[in-house]
Amino acid sequence: MKKLKRIPLSVLAAALAGLVSAGVLLGVAQLAGVWFGPAASPLVALGAAFIDFTPAWLKNFAVETFGTADKAVLFIAMGVVTAVLACLVGLLARRRWTWGAAAVILLGAVVGAAVITRAGAGVQDLIPTAAGTLAGLVSLRLLERRIPEARETGAAVGPASDVPADPDVPNSLPAQAAPAASRPPTRRSFFAAAGLLAVTAAVLGAGGSALAGLRNSVEDFRKALRLPSPFRKAEPLPAGVHAPVEGVVPFVTPNADFYRIDTALAVPRIDPQTWQLRVHGMVEEEFTMSFQELLDSELLDSYVTLTCVSNPVGGDLAGNAKWLGYPLAKVLERARPLPGADMVLSTSVDGFSASTPLEVLRDGRDALLAVSMNGEPLPLDHGFPVRMVVPGLYGFVSATKWVVDLEVTRFEDKTAYWTDRGWSERAPIKAASRIEAPRPFARVPAGKVAVGGTAWAQQRGIERVEVQVDEGPWQEAELATEATVDTWRQWSFSWQAEPGQHYLRVRSYDAVDGLQTDERADPIPNGASGWHSINVTVEP
Repeated sequence: MKKLKRIPLSVLAAALAGLVSAGVLLGVAQLAGVWFGPAASPLVALGAAFIDFTPAWLKNFAVETFGTADKAVLFIAMGVVTAVLACLVGLLARRRWTWGAAAVILLGAVVGAAVITRAGAGVQDLIPTAAGTLAGLVSLRLLERRIPEARETGAAVGPASDVPADPDVPNSLPAQAAPAASRPPTRRSFFAAAGLLAVTAAVLGAGGSALAGLRNSVEDFRKALRLPSPFRKAEPLPAGVHAPVEGVVPFVTPNADFYRIDTALAVPRIDPQTWQLRVHGMVEEEFTMSFQELLDSELLDSYVTLTCVSNPVGGDLAGNAKWLGYPLAKVLERARPLPGADMVLSTSVDGFSASTPLEVLRDGRDALLAVSMNGEPLPLDHGFPVRMVVPGLYGFVSATKWVVDLEVTRFEDKTAYWTDRGWSERAPIKAASRIEAPRPFARVPAGKVAVGGTAWAQQRGIERVEVQVDEGPWQEAELATEATVDTWRQWSFSWQAEPGQHYLRVRSYDAVDGLQTDERADPIPNGASGWHSINVTVEP
């Protein structure tokens, strides 16, 4: 068996030099970015660019596979790719310094391009990236000069006392050591410099994040904000809205448990005192609204269930909450859309956009510019200070967070973020139902087993739910009380379970379209469909 060839120390050192220099680049840029806008963050800008250029099928796979952890997975993947590229840069610099320097400058240019193309970015936001690139170049040069080349051949260089006299010359004296300035670099000096720079990079990056938190008072403002009483209050929830089955989700989803799917890698921190909503486009009157003006308006609260288009059959990317906000119909009433307009393009501060049919915002449903969620100001990661909530449409065409712009336009003239990536323009929510208890592959005792779950068909309402055991007849489940047609509805079913392996399925009926389709469809382009099923084991 062949013995594996040992990688020379100088090669490993060169890769490490590139890796450490990349850390210095990002650390300096992160710290410098504190003094600029949110768009100046190189990591967030790179992540946003990565998302923009990722194929729709891969994004959908990430959401389906990792759910709300998709952003963490993205950052890990970015870290791995960045580390590999950094090591390659170090190897290039070892081969020829000009090649390595050119590679660093190229990477800096790529980061700069990602920064400048972010929504709200200006030329000044390139300064942190430029500073980081310069620091990365200096670090790479310092480490490249200290790579211990001589170690590959086993050569040793030490003080004069370590060099023996020539045995062939009588009374010879020990050879003189080379001057310190001309001595080849040692392993110790390289790793000492690399370690020091690595620690510096970590401190700079952590310091930048800490300073960003100290400089940002948005969370303090949010905590101190006192919300006005609604002009129109939501009807109190009727008794019996929750299915009497352990394991079924709460009827009102706590804020901490509400799903989060959006394109923002770093949660935008918007000062409500400077927030403005621009309303423009095909309207008779263009105007802007301030946050205080919004709070002073006639707000209403409403229970609305939101659903992500990426939610698979039986998935948990849906949640129900009570929202307080200003009717979007009132905003449009003031703007007075022109004939021919059929869409409102809403844009987030991070550049995300959604295409919402104009008629949906004017047909009387509780479509809101929301400022509150479940009785408290919107959480930062759910759109503070203002977001859109529109019943009956998937979130990617209606539920814009951190909204700052509403343009009245036409579908034929403008497209939105996900429309450009192959998804539908309008996307009304499809009827869905799921089994929440027992859990898939659960083991339950024989006898009476409580089965329960949730169904929804916003703007249509759920009229009936049926459960099937194995290939038996469909049996009607007991419905919990309906709150409104804009909220989900829970259900329960008592199953007399016999020992063995069993297969349970659920389907629902809504008041408009009737039976929920059993046709299996993937989330792209307009939402998943099909009947949810689970396997359970009944023990004697």
